Amino acid sequence: MSLTLRRLYIGLFIGLLIGLGAWSLRSVGEFDAPADAKLLRGQWSKAFEGFYDEHFPIKRLGTNLWAALDYSLFNEGRPGVVLGREDWLYSDEEFKPVANAQGNIQDNWELIQGVSHYLAERNVQLILAIVPAKARLYPEYIGETKPASLHSDLYQRFQARARQAKLLAPDLLQPLQQAKQQGAVFLSGDTHWTPRGAEAVAQQLSRSIDHAAPLQGEPQAFVTETVASKDYTGDLTRFLPLDPLFAELLPEPDRLQPRKTRPAEPSAADGDDALFGDSQVPVALVGTSYSANPNWNFAGALRQALGSDLLNYAEDGRGPILPMLKYLQTEELKTAPPQWVIWEFPERYLPMANDLSSFDPAWIVQLKQSAQSGERVASLRSHADNATPSRPTGLITRERQPRQWRLTR
Repeated sequence: MSLTLRRLYIGLFIGLLIGLGAWSLRSVGEFDAPADAKLLRGQWSKAFEGFYDEHFPIKRLGTNLWAALDYSLFNEGRPGVVLGREDWLYSDEEFKPVANAQGNIQDNWELIQGVSHYLAERNVQLILAIVPAKARLYPEYIGETKPASLHSDLYQRFQARARQAKLLAPDLLQPLQQAKQQGAVFLSGDTHWTPRGAEAVAQQLSRSIDHAAPLQGEPQAFVTETVASKDYTGDLTRFLPLDPLFAELLPEPDRLQPRKTRPAEPSAADGDDALFGDSQVPVALVGTSYSANPNWNFAGALRQALGSDLLNYAEDGRGPILPMLKYLQTEELKTAPPQWVIWEFPERYLPMANDLSSFDPAWIVQLKQSAQSGERVASLRSHADNATPSRPTGLITRERQPRQWRLTR
């Protein structure tokens, strides 16, 4: 290399460093150290290091470039997502094999039976809402990656096991497949269902409750209103780190049509989990983000389908088991038990292990053994006929009349 080329090479290299340094310093002004960060203890520098690492332009450039190559050439995303046809995305939890899957399924089954027994001892009835996997409802968009054999008949096998154990777990696959004919019941870029899918499940659960043991008390009227549709970027797109440099490669956002449910009577209490005066709420909802996230309006759809208020104990990002175990230890269950507990439980969590370290191990063992010992809940129908729930006096049993949905814009 001649002297001139060497000088040019050095100049370009220094210029590149200066340019990247200046680019990096642009975001320094946005850094806001935590209030409790101590400079001399290294907490401030650690916070700044994390901030700078997140905003470092070369890292972002490399991440975006690598993701663009994987996405464009190999039709792959980051671990966590499976790419399907026509820009459909699936959680890889519905596809990949699970370590010790059968053992996990057995552990979860024992916990489910233990929960049912625990509630039955308190004259509370459980209805298990196993939400079918998105890949099961939309197999036509699955690409080259196929679900592991574990997932092929997981839903059907669990339904059969629940029926054999006299556990009320209505089939939700068929109503969702029927609702699918009128519109999407799952979002293409998200793990969750649409408000339409949530509504179909709510109506099926209401029919099952009416058949097993209708809610006591005077029915309450609710109205569901549709809100202006909006673009919705699903949670699965975060496994495609293409933004901002290659954002044009990302799948188009879903078009979400939100719904909101409110009491029909203006005098009724407002709020998602509000109590109507001093009256006892006959339904508790426990579950995952399918129930907790207001975008899907599942709690609202249940209120209208049941003709009753409910208390929502669902939590985001905790799975179905942990919120239920937490609910069993609440003061509300002890002092004001509901007539029914609806447990929303996505299918993909059936073979997954749970971190139960936040609960007393002896209590977990006792919970499982209560079902294993043979002290199981009898048939829901028999229980409804023979048991006398501990409810406030003066309540009137509802008449089994179909409830009409009122959708307004």
